[in-house]
Amino acid sequence: MADKSIISSGPADPFASTPEEYAAIPLVEERLSVGKRSVESGRVRVKVTVEERQETVTEPLARDDVQVERVPCNERLTEMPHVRLEGSTTIIPVVEELLVVEKALVLVEEIHVRRRTETEMVEIPTTLRSERAMIERDTAPATGDSPRRAGPE
Repeated sequence: MADKSIISSGPADPFASTPEEYAAIPLVEERLSVGKRSVESGRVRVKVTVEERQETVTEPLARDDVQVERVPCNERLTEMPHVRLEGSTTIIPVVEELLVVEKALVLVEEIHVRRRTETEMVEIPTTLRSERAMIERDTAPATGDSPRRAGPE
């Protein structure tokens, strides 16, 4: 019998390893690059001056005054009295022990402290400062000349 060879255009088994040809297709894209640069558009000159002015400030000021009054009592007590407040008066008991056949608390006096608030208007001269900025646009190149003033010499 004659030897017959089979020529095929591809492998009969799709998973069989045979040399294949591949074509590479390059993909291209554009990219954007953004940058900035500083450009001088003009110049300015800033001059700051300080101005002073006198002003009078009127403000109410409060002040507390106390009046101390001693009130004699001379009462016998059985227990120590507490400091108490009656209206705007603070009462502070003052006691002493007297040596007698029996020991007894005697209210000798009370100290009445009254608080009174006064308000008076006070004027205080004060110096206030403020700054002002003057801006000049420099349009011409600097020549070194200073401007002249008009006026009496």
